[in-house]
Amino acid sequence: MANVSTQSAVAPALHLRVDRPNPVSVGTIVWLASELMFFAGLFAMYFTHRSVNADQWPANTELLNLPFSLVNTTILVLSSVTCQMGVWAAERYRPHRTGSLLQVGRWGVTEWFTLTFIMGAIFISGQVYEYAELYSIGLDVTSSYGSVFYITTGFHGLHVIGGLIAFLFVLGRTFAARRYGHHEATTAIVTSYYWHFVDVVWVGLFITIYFIR
Repeated sequence: MANVSTQSAVAPALHLRVDRPNPVSVGTIVWLASELMFFAGLFAMYFTHRSVNADQWPANTELLNLPFSLVNTTILVLSSVTCQMGVWAAERYRPHRTGSLLQVGRWGVTEWFTLTFIMGAIFISGQVYEYAELYSIGLDVTSSYGSVFYITTGFHGLHVIGGLIAFLFVLGRTFAARRYGHHEATTAIVTSYYWHFVDVVWVGLFITIYFIR
């Protein structure tokens, strides 16, 4: 009887399982929350300048090339899709493609993240082109509108460049890993958190700057 009661007391303990959150993921989310506050400050600055210098907005917003920026934004948004495809490949521990390059369904982290990197680089190139075009037609940082436009979009551009550097790190780690495992997959996943965050922030900025005129 003592044996039976001892076993019944121990048995429930064998089924106990504690799932601790991944510290890397938690740390990334906390850091992104602080970044969200930073961008909230940029939005506040934008709307403050707009309320104080409302006369500058009608003429300056007419200088913006909406069709070009819409295409550039679409490229960045679609890069979130390719990034997520790379995450799913990482969760399946598939670092590289298992078929030909044309078999997209068999792509691994390398292929999806390389495509994401290229799309992000195209976005940055488009932003640089837009800056050059706007500056050539008279939109510089001396005006209230020009200053907030370049500051808000410029800081976002720096964050995109940071994401591109992170993708290079992930790709390098993927190639260097002798055995693709949990740590490599975690790096890919937390990088995707950052990239999705950057994309969502840009959508907010794009609507605010290009549509709320």
